[in-house]
Amino acid sequence: MTALPQTMTALLQKGDGYSGTAEGPAITDASRYLETAEIPVPTPGPGQVLIRLRVASVNPSDLHFIKGEYGQPRIKGTPAGFEGCGDVVAAGEGAEGLLGQRVSFVASPGGSGAWAEYAMTEAMTCIPLRPDVSDDDGAAQIVNPLTAMAMVDIAREAGDSFIISAATSQLGKLMTSLGRDLGLKPIAMVRRDNAVEPLKALGAEEVLVTTDPEMISKFVAISKALKPRVFLDAVSDQISEQIFTAMPNGGRWISYGKLSAEPPQLTQMGQFIFMGKRIEGFWLTSWMRSTPPADQMRVIAEVQARFADGRWKTDVSTHLKLGDVVSGLPEALKKTDGKVMITP
Repeated sequence: MTALPQTMTALLQKGDGYSGTAEGPAITDASRYLETAEIPVPTPGPGQVLIRLRVASVNPSDLHFIKGEYGQPRIKGTPAGFEGCGDVVAAGEGAEGLLGQRVSFVASPGGSGAWAEYAMTEAMTCIPLRPDVSDDDGAAQIVNPLTAMAMVDIAREAGDSFIISAATSQLGKLMTSLGRDLGLKPIAMVRRDNAVEPLKALGAEEVLVTTDPEMISKFVAISKALKPRVFLDAVSDQISEQIFTAMPNGGRWISYGKLSAEPPQLTQMGQFIFMGKRIEGFWLTSWMRSTPPADQMRVIAEVQARFADGRWKTDVSTHLKLGDVVSGLPEALKKTDGKVMITP
C-alpha cells in the first residue's frame, strides 16, 4: 500500500461551541465559519479507520453545525463535514477487516470531519459499498436515506397518507418515492410551481405550493379526504403550524430540520388536549442508538439496493474542490435542484 502523506488539506471550523443563533442553514459568507488549512493526517486508534476521501456531501445539518446551531458543539480547528465516501487506507486494532474497502462513513463527532483529504472515524460507522453504487450515491448513503427509511416507517404505522415539507430536497424526494413504493399517498409541500409535476411523477398524491394564497384551504380539503396523521417537516415555520392545526385527530408534527429562521407560534393549544396531537423531533443519531443492529443492517441493505437499481439516485448540483469551498459554497448552495458535493 502506498505510504500515507504527513499532512492533508482540510476545511477547519473557525467557531467553537454553540453560537446561540437560529438563522437556519443559509450561508452568505463561508469564510465566517470555515478556513482551508494544512494539518497532520490523523492516526487511527483501536476500532478506528482512516479514510482517503472520494466525495463528501453537504447537508443542511452540516451548515447548521458550522454555524453553531446544531445539537452538537463545534470544536475550533477541527475539520467539518458529517458524511462521505472513500477508501479505508489505515486501520487500528480490531478494524483491520475494512482495509482496502470503499465505504460510506459518518465522521466522528467533534473529531476528524469528512471535508478533508483524509477522515478518521469509528469503524462501526462505516458501511462497505456495493460496486454498483456510485461515489456520489455513496457519499449520500447514510444521513438522508436512513432518515427517509426511518421516518416513512413511522408514517406508515399511522395510516395511508403523510405530509412532507421541502419535498424537492434530496431527502424529500427519497421519502416521496419510498412512500409510493410502499403503497402510501405522500402529500408534498414545495415552494415553486414548476416542482409540482416532477413530484407527482415521483409518487406524490398531492402537491401543495407554499406561495399559493389558497394553500391552507386546499390542504384542509385534502386532509379531510386523506386523513394524514404524520407531518415530516424540515422547515418548521408558521406555515408548518397551520398545516399541523389542519390535520385530523392524533396528528403528529415531526420536525427533523429548521430550514426557516421564522419561529412558529402555536395558535391552537386546545388541540393537544382534545385532539391528541403532539409535536416531536427526529434525530438520526438517536434512531441509530435505539434500533437493533440487525434492523439497521436490513435498512442499510435496502438503501444500497435502491441506489444500485436506480429506484433512488442522488441529484448533484455542484462538485466543489476542497480548495474552492470557502469561496464557492454560498453560490453553489443557491442551486436548488441538487446536492453540493466536495471532492479532494
